[in-house]
Amino acid sequence: MGTGPSAKKHGSRSKIKKYKKKTWLAHRVKDTDQIQDEIEKSKETGKPIQFEFDDELPGGGQFYCVETGKHFTDAKALADHKKSRYYKRRCKELKEEKYNQATAEWAAGMTKEKLPPAHPPKSS
Repeated sequence: MGTGPSAKKHGSRSKIKKYKKKTWLAHRVKDTDQIQDEIEKSKETGKPIQFEFDDELPGGGQFYCVETGKHFTDAKALADHKKSRYYKRRCKELKEEKYNQATAEWAAGMTKEKLPPAHPPKSS
C-alpha cells in the first residue's frame, strides 16, 4: 500500500454522489417480488433453481440460496447463512402475499367500490 498521491484516504469518496450510486447499484439485492416469481416458476416446472458451473461465480455457482438470491463458496458457508438473522427475516418476507397493482390502488384510495346512488330513481 503506497502513501503517494495515488493512494486514497479512507472515506475520501463518501461525498461523491456518482461513486455512491455506482456502489449501491452493484451491491443491491433482488427484490422479494423477483424471488417470489423465481420460486413460482420452479414450482410450475417442477425443477429446482440450479446454475451450471461458472468460474466467475463464488463456489462455481453450485451453492445458491434461493430465498436471498446469493451465491456462496461452499456448503458450510451456505449452512451458516441459513442460520443467520438476515435469512430468517427474508423467509418471513417471502411468505407474505405478493404485492400487485390492485393492492397499490387500494392503498392509494383508488378503490372501485359500488356505492348506492345518491338519488335513486323513483318507481311508479
